Amino acid sequence: MEFVIDVWMRQYEDAVKKQFDHRVRAIGFQGSLARGEGTNNSDIDAVLILDTLSAKDLETYSHLLDRLPFRERTCGFVSGEEELLCWEPSDLFQFYHDTVWLFGSFEGVWSRISLQDVRRAVWVGACNIYHLCAHNFVHEKSVQQLKEGYKSAVFTLQAIAFLKTGRYEKSRKGLFSVLQSRDLDVLKAREQLQGKTHLSSDEWMEYSQLLLDWASGWIKRSAFENEKGGKEYGKIRKDPSGEFGPDFT
Repeated sequence: MEFVIDVWMRQYEDAVKKQFDHRVRAIGFQGSLARGEGTNNSDIDAVLILDTLSAKDLETYSHLLDRLPFRERTCGFVSGEEELLCWEPSDLFQFYHDTVWLFGSFEGVWSRISLQDVRRAVWVGACNIYHLCAHNFVHEKSVQQLKEGYKSAVFTLQAIAFLKTGRYEKSRKGLFSVLQSRDLDVLKAREQLQGKTHLSSDEWMEYSQLLLDWASGWIKRSAFENEKGGKEYGKIRKDPSGEFGPDFT
């Protein structure tokens, strides 16, 4: 059976609305398929927002997914409405930009996100990647875990690019056009690693060192900028062109 994301999402939307009816607040999808970069093996990152969410709802939702095709590839995000609106703002930055809404939307979450939250997204992302890289080098020694670290770095790079340009670059192609220096090196390394299942000892050291040094640099820079504070922690405005940018006024 051929997979087509638009067809699958229509099936998904019909099933969800039939099951939960008026309780559905929004339906969408995320990930590589939403960015137009998916493959035949990509995960289906479905997003469902209900009025409220209980364990019983999760059980019902799981059984609903079991009845849809390509269940083994289905994952994603499910939440109650109030919980999403109260979500930690730096985490909402990625969620807001990475979601394609098919029914409903949560435009209101953007008003809760400041430049400080975007900077925090970079800081927390760099800390998590640094820990993953160090732990993996000593304990797991896994090429797959290293690749996961570089995959996570892409999300942090998107926040970094936003701070530089005021635009959110969904695609890796867009990121290549705006990133520089070590940020660009990390993005290139991520592309190189995608097709590798084995690394020589020199490659293992090289890729691990690059990711560790890059994350270290952003941890220190983020801490310095947090101490400095100042007007760079302003709000984010949306200009008439539809692009986002810093508002230092």
